[in-house]
Amino acid sequence: MEINQFALYQLKPTPENRLIRFRSYAVLREQGIPVRYENYEQQYLGRIKKGETPTDIRKRLSEHPPRSFEGHSVSVSDVLVLNQAGEVTSYYVEPDGFVTLAGFIRLGSSGALISYETTDFHIEGKAGSWLAYDSIIIDGREFFLMEHTTYGAEAANVVLDADGKLVVDNVRHGFDEAVKQQIREYMNPQSVKPVPEKQEKPPLENWQKAYENGEYLRSAEMAEEQNYNMIDGRMNNLPSKPRKIGERISVLDRLHLKQAEIARKSGKPVLQMAVEEDMERKRH
Repeated sequence: MEINQFALYQLKPTPENRLIRFRSYAVLREQGIPVRYENYEQQYLGRIKKGETPTDIRKRLSEHPPRSFEGHSVSVSDVLVLNQAGEVTSYYVEPDGFVTLAGFIRLGSSGALISYETTDFHIEGKAGSWLAYDSIIIDGREFFLMEHTTYGAEAANVVLDADGKLVVDNVRHGFDEAVKQQIREYMNPQSVKPVPEKQEKPPLENWQKAYENGEYLRSAEMAEEQNYNMIDGRMNNLPSKPRKIGERISVLDRLHLKQAEIARKSGKPVLQMAVEEDMERKRH
C-alpha cells in the first residue's frame, strides 16, 4: 500500500538564520539568498489525507497542531515537502500561498554526474553546454531539467537523470504531467514479449494422415478399402492382389465387409467397432 506523506521544515535557531527567518521568497531573491536544506530541520512528519492540498495541510497544522509537533506555528520561510505517489515537491511558505522550490530536497551522491549545481554539462549529440535549473524526485530518483547556457528559454529543455542519461527530449513546459509520465515510463519500461516462431509440423506417416483427415473419412475409407495396410486418407487404393474369378473370399475379408456394413448402418466408425468387439471378447 502506498503511503503519501508530508514533512514540515523550519529554520534552525542559529544566528546566521536571523536575517532570513520570516522573510518572503521575493525578498530572499532580491538579496541573492538561496533557500538551502542545510539551514532547516524537520519539525513534523505526517500522512497526507485523501485529496489534501498544501493549503489544506497548512490550515490543519495551524488550527489543530499535533501533540508531537514541537516547532512554532506554520509561518513564512517554512518549507512544506510533499511526497505523493513517489513524487517529491517542496513548497516555500508565503504570506498567501506557496512558491514551489527546485532542488530543496536532493539525493545527489558523490558518484552522481549531475547535481543541482551543474552549470557546464555537455550532452552527447547536442551542441553547446547545459546547466541544471530545476529538479524533481520520483520514486526515490532525482531528475534534472537542463537549460542551454547560451539560448536559455529560447531553446527546448531536456531532462537528464543523475548519471547524465537523456530521459526526455524537447521539453517546453518544465515538469508537466506529460514529462512526468515519460520519466515514469523510462523508470519502468514495458517488457515486449517475443513473438513465438512458427514451428513447422514434421512429415506424417500414411496412417497419421488418415487421422488428420478426420473420423468420417477414416471410417469411410476403412469400409471401402480392400487392403487394410493402405489406410492413408485416400480412397483410391487397390487390393494387394487382384481376386480371380470364382476365387473364394477369405474369412478375414468377409469379417471386414461385415464390419463395414454394420458401421454404415450404425453410424459408428469401423475402428471404434473393432475396439468395442475386442473389449467384449475379453470380458467373456
